Amino acid sequence: MNSQILLQILETLFLIPFLYEINQRVLESLRKRFHFFSKSKMNGLFFYHVLFGVIYYIYAWNHPSDSHRYFNIPKSSSNSWFSYLGTETTFIDFISYPFINYLGFTYEMMMLLFAWIGYWGFVLGFLFFKENIKEKVMVFKKVDLLTLILFFPNMHFWSASLGKGALIFFGLMLFAFSISRPMERKFGLILSSLLVFAIRPHMFLLICVGGLYGLYFGKNLISKRYKVFGGLAILLGLILIQDKILAVVNLGNSNNLIGDFLEFSSNRSDKLSTATSGLNMAGYSLPEKIFTFWFRPLFLDAPGFLGVIVSIENLIYLLLFGKILKLNFFKFWKNAPSHVKSCLMIFVLTSFAMTFIMSNLGIMIRQKTMIMYFMFFVIYYFLAYEKSTEVKLKLERLSASASYKAIKI
Repeated sequence: MNSQILLQILETLFLIPFLYEINQRVLESLRKRFHFFSKSKMNGLFFYHVLFGVIYYIYAWNHPSDSHRYFNIPKSSSNSWFSYLGTETTFIDFISYPFINYLGFTYEMMMLLFAWIGYWGFVLGFLFFKENIKEKVMVFKKVDLLTLILFFPNMHFWSASLGKGALIFFGLMLFAFSISRPMERKFGLILSSLLVFAIRPHMFLLICVGGLYGLYFGKNLISKRYKVFGGLAILLGLILIQDKILAVVNLGNSNNLIGDFLEFSSNRSDKLSTATSGLNMAGYSLPEKIFTFWFRPLFLDAPGFLGVIVSIENLIYLLLFGKILKLNFFKFWKNAPSHVKSCLMIFVLTSFAMTFIMSNLGIMIRQKTMIMYFMFFVIYYFLAYEKSTEVKLKLERLSASASYKAIKI
């Protein structure tokens, strides 16, 4: 390690106390607003996330990483700041540009800044879970489910670096937090939608469809009037930006969307399957593709040491998914709140879309981190529902037993 890089690392270390102080002010405000909020847990989560930022930084110097590109392009370009105002990759350049060119942030400082943004995605995720689920759920006998979800290593690794991962995770968690109280959090809903659209337009389409599904078919207190206005607003927005969304998969001028999408998916899958960690999924059935996206690698096909760590996490995912494979889940689903139905629909739609174009384990591992929290929320809510139902039945039995004894006496 040369002296210049060492100096940049030391400069970055001085940025940590500044970010930590900002955290304390915001976390204290959240603690006053939400009675369930745990400031100490969020502080622990911050340092845990920063640790993964360090791990990714070391990883990026020894493996190909888009983070170098996201730093070098804005730094070396002679273009103006607003020339980068666009979607996908250029939007990350737009966000990075003022920090790099006006404030003099180094590569290491940008990595820390984006890791910090990713951290706030986890804070929003915590708020989303705790605000909507009052019961404390334990799994594997003694493990607190929410704590387990918050500290999954793979989730932190891919949201702790300069790039799309941290920003899209923050945007999606802000969307989830806002959509559970849409009338109270309009600004959060608008901001998160714009952010998701700017980073991944196709993901914006999926969360809109999922949100509409929950709005119309979920059990909620939103009046029909607001449902109609909300639905029309979303549909109008999708019509206005349809060209941007279709351009992501080269379908901007298509006259046969389904046929052209299948052709694009096939070509994309073939290209990805030739990569180092590629998979030949051409002969896979749809259930096999879905299973691969959700739960692989699983030890035998783990690419290296990091693959083993991811395999352990995937095994836990598999065990958690198994907890909703019950007939009781369908009864729960029938009367589930709108945000629960939205979460499952977003997760399912995104999973189906990804399986058509993903044939690379590395990309699958990274991409699914965007949406796993939506499914974790459904699982958590269902287990909390089961727990509350069991408690209710026990109380009813005790009440019936007490009444029987009183009558007998």
